[in-house]
Amino acid sequence: MANKLLSEMGLPKSIANIFAARNLITAKDVFSLTEFELMELLDVDLSVVTSAVAHISEITCPPYQTALSLLEQRGQNENMAGHLPTSLKGLDNALCGGIPFGVVTELVGPAGIGKTQFCLKLSLLASLPSSYGGLDGSVIYIDTESKFSSRRMIEIGFNSFPEVFQTEGMAQEMAGRILVLRPTSLSEFTDSLQKIKVSLFQHGVKLLIIDSMAALLSGDSRELFTLSSEGVQGPQRQHSLGWHISFIKSVAEFSRIPVVVTNQVRSQSRDGNSYYSFQEQSRGESSEAATKVDSHLVAALGIHWAHAVSIRLIFESRSGQRFIKLAKSPVSPPLAFPFNITSSGISLLNDDGVEMPGPEIHSISCQGHNDVINLGSEMMH
Repeated sequence: MANKLLSEMGLPKSIANIFAARNLITAKDVFSLTEFELMELLDVDLSVVTSAVAHISEITCPPYQTALSLLEQRGQNENMAGHLPTSLKGLDNALCGGIPFGVVTELVGPAGIGKTQFCLKLSLLASLPSSYGGLDGSVIYIDTESKFSSRRMIEIGFNSFPEVFQTEGMAQEMAGRILVLRPTSLSEFTDSLQKIKVSLFQHGVKLLIIDSMAALLSGDSRELFTLSSEGVQGPQRQHSLGWHISFIKSVAEFSRIPVVVTNQVRSQSRDGNSYYSFQEQSRGESSEAATKVDSHLVAALGIHWAHAVSIRLIFESRSGQRFIKLAKSPVSPPLAFPFNITSSGISLLNDDGVEMPGPEIHSISCQGHNDVINLGSEMMH
């Protein structure tokens, strides 16, 4: 609105001609000067300037909206944007339909907690025929830690949707819709991202999954995960991650599909050093040694990344019970849902959820599963 032409604002012809003569063409040109500067430049009285500025402000100012109209507009936008239902009733209700299109949804938690299981089920749901509630499309699954298991995915499919998977050839057809990429380095991952926008249209892609972002970045650029003594991440890592964040967000917005990215956790010990779940094995530590590390866990990738995601689901374990916590969402209160992992994938123990206000919703626990942080694969958990 600031670039709106003054000539289109219905100003009195006398003052409009003066603005044009002084090369003030748009509303922005006028607002960049004070009223006294305009008086001097235009050589007119203050009352004339004040009246003209008030008129321009009224034309360029966005119209007022009521809370009701904003609510109705949001509902229309959400209906147009769409969601990918997770088949977890309580979570879908909290998210107003499921994983939203056009934004980045993050799954964060320690290794072995169930993030990949969740991603496998989402892959099936996106490729499922629309007549069964799916998106009837293809999936791009970027598998950076070789955790994707087609056998496990088919098992989840047969147990979740027997009427579909018992149809001859349907299992093969749906499995053929899931395109798995396994970049082994950060440069390969970057190349994969560059090709994705083309593939989105060529293959009718309805879901993009990156599992996982943090572990991939640690492969080529382990130094990017070091923290300063104040716990602030260095500029090298932020610069490297910044491009990927922007690109992934642009893919979500450009294609209007759900983008799901898994993230690891880090634990900061009493000596001030930070450790990541995917670094435990490389350090050769036993599960007993891992329990000596302070159990306070936080999401990897830092604040820049946390601000980029629209939905954050935290997977954690407390006293042996797993929970999915809806820690960040523009449409839902902070809720925690207990869950188990069965032959058909993740299953909520109840659909109501427990509201969890305050800092507890953002904490990440693996109580009762101290060994889980050392596991290299989620497939058996």
